Amino acid sequence: MDLLEKKNFYNNLYDYYRELLTKKQQAYFENYYFDDLSLAEIAENYHVSRSAVFDQLQKVYTALEHYEEKLGLLDKYHKRNDLFEEYLALEQPKMNELIEKLKNLE
Repeated sequence: MDLLEKKNFYNNLYDYYRELLTKKQQAYFENYYFDDLSLAEIAENYHVSRSAVFDQLQKVYTALEHYEEKLGLLDKYHKRNDLFEEYLALEQPKMNELIEKLKNLE
């Protein structure tokens, strides 16, 4: 996974699971990804070491991956989106079949 893919992946997971993280983890993540601050800048702002910020971000990544593994909200979103795209390309008679697929994802 390249840097851009990684950033998009964790941003998407963060959209779903933000409230499950601690306030400190949210702040570090937002500073790093949304405010584009370096680890050193975040460390200076919070009066901690650069490695403490790095460790917290690693914990955030692990937590987000764990939540997705257990809850699968992002995966379900992608599956629903794929079905919607499929629905748009089909004739009317297939509508009921696709609706059933959508119901089964929930």
